Amino acid sequence: MIYAILIGYIVLVFWSSLWTSSSSENTPESYFLAGRNVKTIRLFFTILATNFSAFYFLGFAGEGYRIGYAHYSMMAIGSIAALAFIIIGERAWALAKEHNYFSPAELIYGGTQNRPLAMLFSGVMIIFTLPYLALQIIGGGYILEGVTDGEISYSLAICLLTFFTIVYVILGGMQSVSKTDVKQGLLMIIFMFLAVATIAFDLGGISEANERAFIEKPALFLNEGVDQHFTPKKWFSFIVFWFFCIPMFPQLFMRFYIAKDKSHLRTSALLYACVPLVISILPVMIGVWGHISFPGLEGKEADQILPMMLAKHSYPWISALVMTGAIAAFMSTLDSQLLALSTMIIRDFYHPFVKEKPSFSKEVFIGKCLVGIIASIGLLIAFTPFDTIFDMGKMAFTGLAILFPVSLAVTRFKLHKPILAIIGICLSLLGLLGFHYGWIPVSLAFGFEPFVWLISLSFALTWLGVSRR
Repeated sequence: MIYAILIGYIVLVFWSSLWTSSSSENTPESYFLAGRNVKTIRLFFTILATNFSAFYFLGFAGEGYRIGYAHYSMMAIGSIAALAFIIIGERAWALAKEHNYFSPAELIYGGTQNRPLAMLFSGVMIIFTLPYLALQIIGGGYILEGVTDGEISYSLAICLLTFFTIVYVILGGMQSVSKTDVKQGLLMIIFMFLAVATIAFDLGGISEANERAFIEKPALFLNEGVDQHFTPKKWFSFIVFWFFCIPMFPQLFMRFYIAKDKSHLRTSALLYACVPLVISILPVMIGVWGHISFPGLEGKEADQILPMMLAKHSYPWISALVMTGAIAAFMSTLDSQLLALSTMIIRDFYHPFVKEKPSFSKEVFIGKCLVGIIASIGLLIAFTPFDTIFDMGKMAFTGLAILFPVSLAVTRFKLHKPILAIIGICLSLLGLLGFHYGWIPVSLAFGFEPFVWLISLSFALTWLGVSRR
C-alpha cells in the first residue's frame, strides 16, 4: 500500500512539472520567478508549504514530546512573521518590480551600490540555508525508512528523495514549484488533521489522550514546559527570533518578488498570520501523546515520534497517506530552497563578473547544474545530522536572522555606511560560532537565547549607518 501511494504521489508531481514546463514562457523571469504573476491563493500556499517542512512534521512533534504543549505556544507566535512580510515584503516587491531584481542580494546592492555587502549578504543566506535544506532530506529519510519498516534504508531514502526533487525542479522551475506547492500544502494540512483524528480515536478521544498523557507526565501541560524550559526571557527571545528570521529564508524572501501585486502579497501575509495558529498544534499534540505509548525517548529518538505513533495507532494505509503528506511538505521546502540558492549564485556571483549578459538558455542551464550541486551538498550534510531537528533548524535560522537589520535598512531607510553593516554581520556571525562551539559561555546570554544579543549587535552597528530616505 505504501509503495502504491508513494508512486501515485511521484506521478502527480512529475505530471505537474512536465505540464508546467511545456506551458511556461522561455524567459528567466518565468523559470526563476514564475513570471512575477502569482496570485493570492497560490502565493499563500507556496509560502506556507515552503515554510512548514520537516521542522513542522518531525521537529514540532519531537519538541512536543520533549517540552510539552508550551512548544505550541512558542511556535504559534511565529505568525508574527506575517507583519514582517508586510514591512519588508511590500517594499521588496516594489523595488524588485521596478529594478528587475531576481535575488535578495540584488536588492541590497541596488540600495547601497556596495558589492562586498551584497556578496556577504548572499553568502550568509546560502551557507545558513544549507543546514535547513539538509534538514528536509533528513526528515524525508526518517519518514521513508519508517513507513517501509526499514525496507528502504535511511541512506537509500535520502538519495532517492534528493534525486526525485532535483529532477522535478529542473523540469519546471518556479512555475512548477509554486503550483506543486499548492497540492503539497493541501496534502500537508489534510493529512496532519487525519493523523491527529486517527491517533486520538485509537486512544479514546482527545480528552482521554490528554488525561492519560497528564498522568504519565504532568509537566507536559505547564505553561513553561518540561523542566521550566520556557522562562519569560526565552519567551521574549523567540518572539524576537521568529519575527526576524522567517522573512530572511531566501526561498521566502524571493516569494515577495513573485507576487502579481502588493494586494496579493498582503492578503497572503494575513492568511499566514491565521493558519499556522491552527495547524501548529497538531504535531505537538501527537508528540505529547507519545508519552502514553513510547515513554522515555531521548535525543533523536523523539524526532521519530510522529511516524511511531501512526504505526501503532492507525491503519497502515492511513499511516502511508500521512507520511506521504509529510514527504510532500519536505519536498515543498527543498525544491524552493534549491531554486532560490541556484538563482542567488547565478545572479550574485556570476552575473556581476561576466562581460556579456548570458543567454536565457545558458542561464537556465547553469541554474539546473547548480540545483544538482546544491542538492548533493545537502545530501552530504544529511549523512551527519545534528542532535535534534530543532537544534539544526535553530542554528540555521539564527544565521539568517542576523541579516534582517540590513534588509530593513535598505527597504525602508537609506544605508549610507555599508561598512558598518558588514562589520555588524561579521561580528554577529563570530558570536554565533562562539556560542555554538562553546567558545563563549551561554551564561553570558544572561538567560536570553544567544541569538537575541547577536541580532541586537547586527542592528546596533547597521543602524549607525542609516538615515531616512
